[in-house]
Amino acid sequence: MDLTKGILGADTSLAAVAARLGMVFCLGYGLIRYVNAKRSPLNAIPTVGYSGILTSYITAFQWSTKGRDLIQEGYDKYPGRAFKVATISKWVVVLNGPQHVDDVRKAPEDVLSFDIAIQETFEQTTQAEYTFGAGLDTHPHHIAAIRSQITRGMVGGYEDLKDEVMEVCNEYISQSDDWVGVHAYSTFLRFVSRIQNRSLVGLPLCRNADYLNVLERLTLDVTNTAKIINIFPNFLKPLVGRSLRTVTRKLDEGHRLLSPLVEERLNQSKTDPDSLPSDLVSWLINTATHDYHLTVYDLVTRILVVNFTAIHTTTMAFTQAMYDLAVHPEYVKELREEAETVIAEEGWTKVTLQKLRKMDSFIKESHRLNGGTSLVMSRKTLKEWTLSDGTMIPPGTFVGVASDAMCKSELLFQDANTFKPFRFAEMREGDGELDSIKHHLVVLDNDHIIFGHGKRACPGRFFAINGIKTLFTYILLNYDVRLENGSMERPPNIDFETSSIPNLGAKVMFKKRTT
Repeated sequence: MDLTKGILGADTSLAAVAARLGMVFCLGYGLIRYVNAKRSPLNAIPTVGYSGILTSYITAFQWSTKGRDLIQEGYDKYPGRAFKVATISKWVVVLNGPQHVDDVRKAPEDVLSFDIAIQETFEQTTQAEYTFGAGLDTHPHHIAAIRSQITRGMVGGYEDLKDEVMEVCNEYISQSDDWVGVHAYSTFLRFVSRIQNRSLVGLPLCRNADYLNVLERLTLDVTNTAKIINIFPNFLKPLVGRSLRTVTRKLDEGHRLLSPLVEERLNQSKTDPDSLPSDLVSWLINTATHDYHLTVYDLVTRILVVNFTAIHTTTMAFTQAMYDLAVHPEYVKELREEAETVIAEEGWTKVTLQKLRKMDSFIKESHRLNGGTSLVMSRKTLKEWTLSDGTMIPPGTFVGVASDAMCKSELLFQDANTFKPFRFAEMREGDGELDSIKHHLVVLDNDHIIFGHGKRACPGRFFAINGIKTLFTYILLNYDVRLENGSMERPPNIDFETSSIPNLGAKVMFKKRTT
């Protein structure tokens, strides 16, 4: 009995000591965090939301649902200045105004890293190591392939793009004289998947329903899987990642469908390289920098990753433009007259797209008010970096520019919250044959940074916008468009963190145009 009491007493004593040690550890850790926070140069940058060591987590949780609102609040409260917002894993320093855009654009790569910022963001949102597999971020030459090859590839490929637009519209839009509705986002996702893959992998694969299903489901499956993995600590992520098979099954199916094409192209590159067609498979082969880049597995995975990053962003922009067309029928006549006039003079060509000023302005205005993100030009500071206004940002800081707030700023755009479809076309008036390109949708500008700015701007924007414009123009000329039941209320966007996506449940109705 005495022995038992002794043992129990020892256990109780050990538990008490352990509890005290745990408390001391927590207090010590909190004290270190407090001291470091007070010493950090970030402390001098104003905060939106809470800034305390513990209270900042309140703002961090708000970030998941109100990220756009927090950035807008900072933009209004600190015009032209940097401010910071707490997220679960880090502080984000938000820059705002054209001068800060210029600061980021001019900063050297050894000071501000685009690659590291994108890698961290991509890893956080996709857990790529456990979804797509390791190695993609080590040598992301698929980005180099897009940047260097895709614009050249469009030169001779416009006829194919136009042909696919006509085919997909005839197949998925009713040719009836009565109104017929379709689910907007899922239908336009199929349009974009086919149109883009006509250029990326060509016929017949771009029309293969199984292949398209893989591409369209991949984004949803990857993001849902990443959310689950993010719940767990790092040491458990490999185990959890291996146990979640949804993405793996999609990738396996993608590899089954793409491998024959890639194998054939690899053999062709060895026997007759001059005959390679201009598509993504060939671009990846031509820009490979390591032996493993020329394996079937690596090439197929990168094709799927390019589709993953491109299809949904393009679909979102096109869906937003179609929602605006449906709720603003008063501009249809003017848009059609411009398109008919230019096509009568030029035919269906890339030159035609460049001359459709009003249509270009309409899509740009739609994107201005309904951009996909409120934070662009993301960078990671590698060294101490001083802004032009003297603000010092320490190494290891994640920074970005408040794009959505800038797009809706009265300082930059008159009646900024009003949809003015020909706003940018009017800015180009009087240029005649010189055709000022400053206000063109794809042109980079300090005031309008939906594609970023500088040499790290979106490399695929010309490719994406050509597809959007061709599809938009073809629908405009051949169909009447409205929302379900003739509603004139624009479907509300869905916001999460800094992202904003078009309403996924809304329907758009089409009727064959009678002339």
